[in-house]
Amino acid sequence: MKTRLHTRQTTFRQLEIFKAVAERLSVTEAAHALHLAQPTVSTQLAKLSEALGVQPFEQIGKRLYLTDVGEELLASTRELFDVLDRLEMRLAQRAGLSIGRLRLGVVTTAKYLVPALLGPFCKAHPQVEVELQVGNRADIRQRLQANLDDLYVFSHPPHELDIEAQWLTDNPLVVIAPQDHPLARRRRLRWTDLAGERLLMREPGSGTRHAIERHLAQQGWALGRTLTIASNEAIKEAVLSGLGLAILSRHALTHMAPGNLVELPVQGFPIPNSWYLVTPRGKQSSPIALAFREHLLVALNPRRSQPA
Repeated sequence: MKTRLHTRQTTFRQLEIFKAVAERLSVTEAAHALHLAQPTVSTQLAKLSEALGVQPFEQIGKRLYLTDVGEELLASTRELFDVLDRLEMRLAQRAGLSIGRLRLGVVTTAKYLVPALLGPFCKAHPQVEVELQVGNRADIRQRLQANLDDLYVFSHPPHELDIEAQWLTDNPLVVIAPQDHPLARRRRLRWTDLAGERLLMREPGSGTRHAIERHLAQQGWALGRTLTIASNEAIKEAVLSGLGLAILSRHALTHMAPGNLVELPVQGFPIPNSWYLVTPRGKQSSPIALAFREHLLVALNPRRSQPA
């Protein structure tokens, strides 16, 4: 009689180790994330492969790749741990507790928004383990498509995917310059007044860049000289050093360099922009994810909590 899969000598820990390696495609990085020795990770992967009778990985040169069966195993492992997480939280709720894991994926500009709201939530739920992933729009879109997190925050939700998006708050984009820049003394500026300036831009795939290019196209304005820089912090430093001007979230300006950078009064700005809370359509959210969703919505829209 053939041995059933669930009766084989496979442990949840082995599946957890496999998931960590599969998501990083690196034994070294997975070992670091799990606080294990690299040989321990390799040994547990070998035992898992032997128990299941499959090879989830193949190595070509120095790079690790998932096999087709490895892709299936990763998808099933994620589903299994999602079910266990929800079970743990439901059992905790019955005991009057709030424990579990909250996984968040946020675009780069939202890192000035979400952590400030995450702090009070964690204080109210000290037993909740939080995983916060920050990346550009392309990175977080990829995580959303793979259903890696509970909630996502985008400035431009990827509506080409089957998602539900809920407005959170405004995220206006403004033109910034060093406080001693000659244009900073002007009370009113037109876009043409910036024609001689280099514009520092986020990389293609960034939600901020997408909003800027769309706005300029709608206004019929030329982009002019640009320099691509892959992070808001690096853009800030470049603006401060006189390398050029930039268009960034007003929230980023407030958090990064209050007093050192100023918002220029350019006609046609700020560019209207917003942040949205996004989930895959039909996703079964955990109790902790539902609680944090409500916490975000109330914190950013206080009147939501007031009786009608």
